[in-house]
Order: sequence, then structure tokens, then C-alpha cells
Amino acid sequence: MIFREATIPDIYQIQIVRHSVKENVLSNPALVTDEDCKTYLTLRGKGWVCEIQNQIVGFAIIDLKEHNVWALFVRPEYEGKGIGRQLHAMMLNWYFQHTNETLWLSTAVNTRAARFYRLQGWKEAGLYGTKEIKFIMTIEDWKVQNNFA
Repeated sequence: MIFREATIPDIYQIQIVRHSVKENVLSNPALVTDEDCKTYLTLRGKGWVCEIQNQIVGFAIIDLKEHNVWALFVRPEYEGKGIGRQLHAMMLNWYFQHTNETLWLSTAVNTRAARFYRLQGWKEAGLYGTKEIKFIMTIEDWKVQNNFA
């Protein structure tokens, strides 16, 4: 497994991963374009990928402007191998090195993703829309979660 910063040429494979997921499926795949990915990777934040044999199997992208996790996805056949946890740690370490702002994300209710975020120390902050939970992470909670305090 190789973990590294995402680049523009990775967008094709990032989209494959995004469209392979079984939870938090896009209702309209055209809603997240290659140009959106490029903007988030270069202007709004940063991204990371996990590669196995030159194939991207997971990715994470964070939005420094809106202070949210824009994406964290792992191909279903690679779930449970620690890939999401490693991408998550890389992303949040980078984020909190650049800002002290509280970070947020949303994910569907009663999903593996929601359980994952709770285990990573995220706190529920109510509903986001009608079908998703909003989670927040403060720098203080991140430090405690990772024994930085």
C-alpha cells in the first residue's frame, strides 16, 4: 500500500472509487465533476490517495475554505484494511496544521461511515438536511483522540 498526495492525473481513478461505493452513493453521478475534484485538490484544499499495484483504492479530500471533509471513500473490496483510517489521519493532521477552525462533515444515518467517524472521535452536531448526520471535530478533540495533548 502506498499513501500519497493526490494529483490531477489521479482524478480519473478517484472518480472510479467514488462511483464504486455501496453507501453514500451519489444520486446523480454528474453532480461531482472532474473539474470539481480539480478545484478541491488545487484551490480549496488537498487530497490523498491509497494505491495498491498502481490502482487507487481509496481517497480523501479536505476543503480548507468551508472547513469540511469533502470526500473520504474506499473501494468496497478494500474496506476493513485500515485504508480509510490512514487517509483520515493524514487529512486531519494536515488540516489542523493549517488551521484551528472546527472541521465538519456529513454522512448518511445508520451507515458504516457514521460508525467510522464516531470511532475516530467525531461528535454529532445534529442533522444535515433530512437524511444525513452532521459531525464536527475540534482541534482539541483531535489532539485528545491522537494523544497530542
